[in-house]
Amino acid sequence: MNALTLPEPIAAYFAAEHNPEALARCFTAQAVMKDDGHTYTGVDDIKAFMAEASAKYSATTVPFALEREDGFQIVKAKVTGNFPGSPIDLSYRFRLERGLIASLEIKA
Repeated sequence: MNALTLPEPIAAYFAAEHNPEALARCFTAQAVMKDDGHTYTGVDDIKAFMAEASAKYSATTVPFALEREDGFQIVKAKVTGNFPGSPIDLSYRFRLERGLIASLEIKA
């Protein structure tokens, strides 16, 4: 199987999965993240959510596909963790800006 080559900020996001400080460095200051019906705005809000989710679910994410659509990078990934329905394939819709993540929407 060929390795998936992701744009740098997206690769850094997945590499920093359980490190909220490193995750926060992947986003613009005003970034918006949507996940599970909630919206998180700004690096501090996103970092707090990611720290809580990491501790609660101990999820592991493995990206397996990348598509580009209307200026967005859409990554499909298998997520396994301590949550109902695990494992599940999720879609991560990234919009990049100046080498950082400006928006991210995660959907089943």
